Amino acid sequence: MSHAIIDRRETGRIALPILSAISFCHLLNDMMQSLLAASYPILKGGFNLSFAQIGFLTLIYQITASLLQPLIGLYTDRKPLPYSLPFGMGASMTGLATLAFAPTFAVLLIGAVMLGLGSSIFHPEASRIARLASGNSRGLAQSVFQVGGNFGSSLAPLIVAFFILPRGRSSLSWLALLALGGVIILTGLGHWCKSNSHARPSDRGMNVKHFNLLGTGAGRAMAILIVLIFSKFVYVASFASFYIFYLMDRFGLPTQTAQIYYFIFVVSGAIGTIIGGPIGDKIGRKSVIWASILGVLPFTLLVPYVGLTATVTLSILIALIMSSAFPAIVVYAQDLMPGRVGMVSGLFFGLAFGIGGISAAGLGVLADHMGIEFVYRVCSFLPLVGLLAGFLPNISDAARKLA
Repeated sequence: MSHAIIDRRETGRIALPILSAISFCHLLNDMMQSLLAASYPILKGGFNLSFAQIGFLTLIYQITASLLQPLIGLYTDRKPLPYSLPFGMGASMTGLATLAFAPTFAVLLIGAVMLGLGSSIFHPEASRIARLASGNSRGLAQSVFQVGGNFGSSLAPLIVAFFILPRGRSSLSWLALLALGGVIILTGLGHWCKSNSHARPSDRGMNVKHFNLLGTGAGRAMAILIVLIFSKFVYVASFASFYIFYLMDRFGLPTQTAQIYYFIFVVSGAIGTIIGGPIGDKIGRKSVIWASILGVLPFTLLVPYVGLTATVTLSILIALIMSSAFPAIVVYAQDLMPGRVGMVSGLFFGLAFGIGGISAAGLGVLADHMGIEFVYRVCSFLPLVGLLAGFLPNISDAARKLA
């Protein structure tokens, strides 16, 4: 029997208290991050912003996160910094407070940069803690970790609809106080990580034979994963930045009602995330990646041409299916790159932010010139890229050959 399989069985049981705590902190982090996009209707009116300016605000925020995350992850692979997590949460808190009291669009951009910095610090090291606490259920652990972020994102539109809108933009500062609790929890998790980082075999020892077997195929597989991430998050950007405006413009919905429908969309994504990891553990991550991206194509093609009820229903199905891909992609990539958990996590979370930001800026310009409905018609073809998943190597087959 191979050492790779022996090591994998010896990693132990999943550490649920630690995983739950880091998932909760992910909820706090992503809730603060998502308040930026959820507050766009307020910011648009208060600062008289164009769609292009909204897209640029998203671009500044997400590029800050995307460029720094893989660099921070690469550094912490060599020298883990678990106590950097409270600092990241503090940066996000500062960014949210800046948005609450920004007098100009330029200061809004500074707040967006601070939010991006907080996210870039949080995700690589938090992913390492989730991996360390995963036992032999890496897909489940990644889903639990990610679903905290998804639920945090889903709370943002409700918070804006029922707390921020009635009280005004300055009330964002009250939510920043929640980050103080996150700082305390993350300090404790940093101590646990420092004490347990050598308690299990390293990913490098566990997967190096897989890496050697795949050879140059690992690089090709990573390139395919990046293209798949591109198609997924360009489409997601059309919802994250413009779904509320799409519902308001096309169906004449009031802002609060559109915020609730956006909340339903984000919750559906959270449910899909928690499902995707365990299914990948059982049937293989390649199958999940294939089905979750290409499988939404019939629904995305219909969205621009149906009524309100069908639009909401299809958006729920799209979120459920498409969101199941990300946990599978992250764990698959971590298995391809042994010993590079921080770099891989930073790369893919960073790509998610960066692609979303660039897409939001481009789609915002397109929406200003051609209308939001045109944006959704163009984006509806993106899931065709899912065909590339068929060229991914089957890592489970590689493991059997090594046994």
